[in-house]
Amino acid sequence: MMLGMVFTEFLEMVEQRFSPELADQMLSETELPNGGAYTAVGYYPHEEMQALVVTLARLTGSSVSMLVQVYGEHLFLRFVELYPQMLQHCHDAFSLLSSVDGHVHQEVHKLYPQAQLPSFETAEHTPQHLVLIYRSSRGLADLAEGLIRGCIGHYGEAIRVHREDLPGGSGTYVTRFDMTRQ
Repeated sequence: MMLGMVFTEFLEMVEQRFSPELADQMLSETELPNGGAYTAVGYYPHEEMQALVVTLARLTGSSVSMLVQVYGEHLFLRFVELYPQMLQHCHDAFSLLSSVDGHVHQEVHKLYPQAQLPSFETAEHTPQHLVLIYRSSRGLADLAEGLIRGCIGHYGEAIRVHREDLPGGSGTYVTRFDMTRQ
Protein backbone atom coordinates (compact mmCIF):
# COMPACT_ATOMS: atom_id res chain seq x y z
CA MET A 1 0.00 0.00 0.00
CA MET A 2 1.09 3.54 -0.75
CA LEU A 3 0.47 6.59 1.40
CA GLY A 4 -2.41 8.76 0.19
CA MET A 5 -0.27 11.86 0.36
CA VAL A 6 1.71 10.50 -2.60
CA PHE A 7 -1.55 10.39 -4.59
CA THR A 8 -2.88 13.79 -3.52
CA GLU A 9 0.45 15.46 -4.28
CA PHE A 10 0.55 13.76 -7.68
CA LEU A 11 -2.90 15.12 -8.52
CA GLU A 12 -1.82 18.57 -7.36
CA MET A 13 1.28 18.40 -9.56
CA VAL A 14 -0.82 17.43 -12.59
CA GLU A 15 -3.16 20.37 -11.95
CA GLN A 16 -0.24 22.79 -11.58
CA ARG A 17 1.98 21.57 -14.43
CA PHE A 18 -0.79 20.78 -16.90
CA SER A 19 -4.31 21.85 -15.89
CA PRO A 20 -7.16 20.94 -13.55
CA GLU A 21 -9.07 19.77 -16.63
CA LEU A 22 -6.31 17.34 -17.58
CA ALA A 23 -6.22 16.02 -14.00
CA ASP A 24 -9.98 15.40 -14.18
CA GLN A 25 -9.62 13.71 -17.57
CA MET A 26 -6.81 11.52 -16.24
CA LEU A 27 -8.97 10.45 -13.30
CA SER A 28 -12.03 9.75 -15.44
CA GLU A 29 -10.07 7.74 -18.03
CA THR A 30 -8.24 5.60 -15.47
CA GLU A 31 -10.12 2.64 -14.08
CA LEU A 32 -9.84 3.15 -10.33
CA PRO A 33 -11.78 1.24 -7.67
CA ASN A 34 -12.50 4.42 -5.69
CA GLY A 35 -12.99 6.70 -8.68
CA GLY A 36 -9.87 8.69 -7.83
CA ALA A 37 -11.02 9.94 -4.43
CA TYR A 38 -7.84 10.02 -2.33
CA THR A 39 -7.10 11.41 1.11
CA ALA A 40 -3.60 12.34 2.25
CA VAL A 41 -3.80 10.05 5.29
CA GLY A 42 -5.29 7.01 3.52
CA TYR A 43 -3.41 4.07 2.02
CA TYR A 44 -3.96 2.88 -1.55
CA PRO A 45 -2.54 0.17 -3.83
CA HIS A 46 0.54 1.38 -5.71
CA GLU A 47 -0.93 -0.12 -8.88
CA GLU A 48 -3.42 2.76 -8.88
CA MET A 49 -0.56 5.26 -9.04
CA GLN A 50 0.98 3.31 -11.90
CA ALA A 51 -2.35 3.36 -13.76
CA LEU A 52 -2.67 7.12 -13.27
CA VAL A 53 0.83 7.75 -14.60
CA VAL A 54 0.24 5.53 -17.64
CA THR A 55 -2.94 7.47 -18.42
CA LEU A 56 -1.15 10.81 -17.97
CA ALA A 57 1.65 9.64 -20.28
CA ARG A 58 -0.90 8.73 -22.93
CA LEU A 59 -2.72 12.06 -22.58
CA THR A 60 0.43 14.20 -22.67
CA GLY A 61 2.66 12.19 -25.01
CA SER A 62 5.34 12.09 -22.30
CA SER A 63 7.16 8.98 -21.14
CA VAL A 64 6.10 7.30 -17.92
CA SER A 65 9.71 7.42 -16.71
CA MET A 66 10.02 11.17 -17.27
CA LEU A 67 6.68 11.91 -15.59
CA VAL A 68 7.57 9.87 -12.51
CA GLN A 69 10.98 11.55 -12.24
CA VAL A 70 9.42 15.01 -12.55
CA TYR A 71 6.91 14.00 -9.91
CA GLY A 72 9.75 12.90 -7.61
CA GLU A 73 11.34 16.35 -7.93
CA HIS A 74 7.98 17.98 -7.17
CA LEU A 75 7.41 15.67 -4.22
CA PHE A 76 10.79 16.48 -2.69
CA LEU A 77 9.99 20.20 -2.76
CA ARG A 78 6.64 19.47 -1.11
CA PHE A 79 8.43 17.46 1.61
CA VAL A 80 10.65 20.49 2.24
CA GLU A 81 7.55 22.68 2.65
CA LEU A 82 5.50 20.23 4.71
CA TYR A 83 8.20 18.63 6.87
CA PRO A 84 11.10 21.09 7.27
CA GLN A 85 12.04 19.48 10.58
CA MET A 86 13.18 16.36 8.73
CA LEU A 87 15.88 18.38 6.97
CA GLN A 88 17.12 20.44 9.92
CA HIS A 89 20.07 18.15 10.61
CA CYS A 90 21.30 18.24 7.00
CA HIS A 91 23.59 20.84 5.47
CA ASP A 92 23.86 19.47 1.92
CA ALA A 93 22.43 16.87 -0.45
CA PHE A 94 24.84 14.09 0.57
CA SER A 95 24.10 14.51 4.28
CA LEU A 96 20.36 14.27 3.63
CA LEU A 97 20.50 11.44 1.12
CA SER A 98 22.81 9.34 3.29
CA SER A 99 20.41 9.75 6.22
CA VAL A 100 17.21 8.64 4.49
CA ASP A 101 17.00 5.22 6.17
CA GLY A 102 18.60 6.25 9.45
CA HIS A 103 16.65 9.45 10.05
CA VAL A 104 14.11 10.51 7.43
CA HIS A 105 12.24 7.20 7.16
CA GLN A 106 12.15 6.90 10.97
CA GLU A 107 10.43 10.29 11.10
CA VAL A 108 8.02 9.23 8.35
CA HIS A 109 7.09 6.12 10.36
CA LYS A 110 6.29 8.30 13.37
CA LEU A 111 3.81 10.26 11.25
CA TYR A 112 2.55 7.32 9.16
CA PRO A 113 3.09 4.02 11.02
CA GLN A 114 1.66 1.88 8.21
CA ALA A 115 3.84 3.39 5.48
CA GLN A 116 5.70 0.77 3.42
CA LEU A 117 8.91 2.52 2.49
CA PRO A 118 11.78 1.45 0.26
CA SER A 119 15.27 1.19 1.68
CA PHE A 120 18.22 3.40 0.77
CA GLU A 121 21.44 1.76 1.87
CA THR A 122 24.50 4.00 1.90
CA ALA A 123 27.12 1.82 0.21
CA GLU A 124 29.81 4.51 0.01
CA HIS A 125 30.04 8.05 1.37
CA THR A 126 32.95 10.46 1.04
CA PRO A 127 32.84 14.26 0.77
CA GLN A 128 32.90 13.97 -3.06
CA HIS A 129 31.09 10.70 -3.68
CA LEU A 130 27.92 8.94 -2.51
CA VAL A 131 26.52 5.58 -3.54
CA LEU A 132 22.99 4.63 -2.51
CA ILE A 133 21.38 1.25 -3.10
CA TYR A 134 17.61 1.52 -3.50
CA ARG A 135 15.51 -1.57 -2.74
CA SER A 136 11.76 -1.78 -3.11
CA SER A 137 8.98 -4.21 -3.88
CA ARG A 138 7.34 -1.54 -6.05
CA GLY A 139 9.99 -0.75 -8.62
CA LEU A 140 9.74 3.02 -8.36
CA ALA A 141 13.37 3.86 -9.07
CA ASP A 142 12.20 6.71 -11.32
CA LEU A 143 10.48 8.28 -8.32
CA ALA A 144 13.60 7.75 -6.22
CA GLU A 145 15.71 9.39 -8.93
CA GLY A 146 13.35 12.34 -9.05
CA LEU A 147 13.52 12.72 -5.27
CA ILE A 148 17.33 12.58 -5.44
CA ARG A 149 17.43 15.21 -8.19
CA GLY A 150 14.96 17.35 -6.25
CA CYS A 151 17.22 17.15 -3.20
CA ILE A 152 20.28 18.12 -5.23
CA GLY A 153 18.37 21.04 -6.74
CA HIS A 154 17.13 22.16 -3.33
CA TYR A 155 20.69 22.47 -2.08
CA GLY A 156 21.84 24.05 -5.36
CA GLU A 157 24.70 21.61 -5.81
CA ALA A 158 26.44 20.36 -8.94
CA ILE A 159 26.27 16.59 -8.58
CA ARG A 160 26.34 14.02 -11.37
CA VAL A 161 23.91 11.14 -10.85
CA HIS A 162 24.52 7.80 -12.54
CA ARG A 163 21.78 5.21 -12.20
CA GLU A 164 22.20 1.48 -12.68
CA ASP A 165 19.30 -0.95 -12.37
CA LEU A 166 20.58 -4.17 -10.79
CA PRO A 167 19.13 -7.67 -10.62
CA GLY A 168 16.97 -8.08 -7.55
CA GLY A 169 15.54 -11.08 -5.82
CA SER A 170 12.01 -12.33 -6.22
CA GLY A 171 9.71 -9.32 -6.13
CA THR A 172 12.49 -6.88 -5.25
CA TYR A 173 13.79 -4.06 -7.43
CA VAL A 174 17.33 -2.86 -6.82
CA THR A 175 18.93 0.29 -8.24
CA ARG A 176 22.34 1.79 -7.59
CA PHE A 177 22.61 5.58 -7.56
CA ASP A 178 26.23 6.68 -7.90
CA MET A 179 26.64 10.41 -7.24
CA THR A 180 29.75 12.53 -7.68
CA ARG A 181 30.22 16.20 -6.88
CA GLN A 182 31.32 18.21 -9.92
